[in-house]
Amino acid sequence: MENFKDKLEFFGLKTAMSYLDSNPQKNIPKLLGWLEKFDKDERHNRSYKILDEAVKDPNNNWNRLISGFYNNVDDGYRKKSFENMLINFMGGKKIHENEEKYNCNIPWAILMDPTSACNLRCTGCWAADYGHNLSLSYEQMDNIIEQGKELGCYMYILSGGEPLMRKDDIIKLCEAHNDCTFLAFTNGTMIDEAFADNVLRVKNFVPAISIEGNEEETDFRRGKGTYQKVMRAMKIMREKKLPFGASLCYTSKNADTIGSDEYIDFLINQGCIFAWIFTYMPVGVDAVPDLMATAEQRKFMYDQIRKFRNTKPIFTMDFWNDGEYVNGCIAGGASYLHINANGDIEPCAFIHYSDSNIKDKTILEACRSPLFMEYRRSQPFNHDMLRPCPLLDNPPRLAQMVKKSGAKSTDLVHPEDADQLCSKCVAAAKNWAPVADDIWKTSAAKERCAERETREKNKKEEIAKKAGQTV
Repeated sequence: MENFKDKLEFFGLKTAMSYLDSNPQKNIPKLLGWLEKFDKDERHNRSYKILDEAVKDPNNNWNRLISGFYNNVDDGYRKKSFENMLINFMGGKKIHENEEKYNCNIPWAILMDPTSACNLRCTGCWAADYGHNLSLSYEQMDNIIEQGKELGCYMYILSGGEPLMRKDDIIKLCEAHNDCTFLAFTNGTMIDEAFADNVLRVKNFVPAISIEGNEEETDFRRGKGTYQKVMRAMKIMREKKLPFGASLCYTSKNADTIGSDEYIDFLINQGCIFAWIFTYMPVGVDAVPDLMATAEQRKFMYDQIRKFRNTKPIFTMDFWNDGEYVNGCIAGGASYLHINANGDIEPCAFIHYSDSNIKDKTILEACRSPLFMEYRRSQPFNHDMLRPCPLLDNPPRLAQMVKKSGAKSTDLVHPEDADQLCSKCVAAAKNWAPVADDIWKTSAAKERCAERETREKNKKEEIAKKAGQTV
């Protein structure tokens, strides 16, 4: 927020937000109306409408979720999180300006790995191959965030390895960049009372705790005793009224559990306010392709998650089956990018290929690199938004982009040929295609997505024309 107008708008919205606590049901619709007026690009109109209807309806599931955020989250934490949400909203304006200025994707969120080290060795996780030798220094992470904020990015997601192996530096980053929101994908085993007290103090960190299902399923993949440590971490967070969620990876072995009503109810009872849902990807030399979910299991998750959104007070996001809401693939800077513990700037946490490193390129230069520009030109990778991924759903597309851009494998231990990686997904993509297409033909989102895809394509062409380039 560099100019006076932006600062004035932010001050006005922040002042309006200060009235929320007095009567959320009455004042949230007013705030949404103000946000809609400030959203000149009209990119979030549908979201405003959904939230407005939810708050006005006491029986709406989203209303229950919002009420829970007021009842179960520390007052000071909640107020700070709302303030940072506004900063993020205002940063979106700068992101769109920079996308037009530089004719490239600019990320809304940056995912980075503080370290490759981890205190667990989970089946099918590539981090175990990397060892404990790679880490981003505090100064490197601080600089990444400074660069990101210059571009309009105020959301930082930490993964690894186990990011809480660097918990002191993470809290230090939260203090140094109190205008940003930090989320971490963590196994939860290192969350203790002292760390939770620090989170309550900084008020801008939230963990997504990985859990594989019940105790037997979690310990099968993550090691004996892990489940009970996760339960302890959730109890600590819940008792301190700190928001947290679950990170769920469904596989051929646990999809029935992960997608069940009983399991989601269990997470809600533990205090989870959100659940990020992933499907298993066969990345890395030690990957186990047999763990990939079947087409039937993926369809099951699609149906269940949509049902939960109308019946369960928990925010759910399915990173493959929700392509209809985000115009397909969000990688390559379209919404986010990934920086591994070696500094390699990758289009996605699951795509371990790069032509840029933070040691010799800026974030902006990486966004304009051949690999990222291949992503930008190719997105969406399929007109069926339920087949968004260039690896899992359209495997030839990833290999083509890697070869055309000259990107290299970032796996320092066992570099993986792109064709070999993609070959693991061919059968899954073939099996999912007819199932996804059948759903898409009858989806109410199809027409809306087609309109958005046309609008995005026209915008890219207009920006490229101004820059004297071709799409």
